[in-house]
Amino acid sequence: MAEATMQLVEWSDTVIAAAKNKAAKLGIDGEGTMKRHILLCCDMTKPKCCKKEIADRSWDYLKRRLKETNLVGAGGVFRTKANCVQVCMAGPIAVVYPEGVWYHSCDEQVIERIIQEHLLDGNIVEDYVLKINPLPLPL
Repeated sequence: MAEATMQLVEWSDTVIAAAKNKAAKLGIDGEGTMKRHILLCCDMTKPKCCKKEIADRSWDYLKRRLKETNLVGAGGVFRTKANCVQVCMAGPIAVVYPEGVWYHSCDEQVIERIIQEHLLDGNIVEDYVLKINPLPLPL
């Protein structure tokens, strides 16, 4: 059996510098601009937790509303479209850090409540909490 080999990609200093600038513009600047990160499970290879159409609508809604509420960039909220967060039911699933709140059933109405109540006001939307699992502080 042949051994699998991994090719490493080497980027030029110019590309790395451009990536660092892009990260800073997104609020990943080491200055504390990013306050929260919301991940939405909505890009499934095999849709299990919900229909793909529902997941797509939820993602589009999240992107639009974060922009409309000025939460992206200087607003301190970073968003990530996740392929799978491994719950695989009651989706779409959203996870908000640093609090580590896992939300279920994240259609447009639930996303709006998460934006208004959690991201803007700092209150967890208890009606849709699946689990709360904050990450430990680094040693």
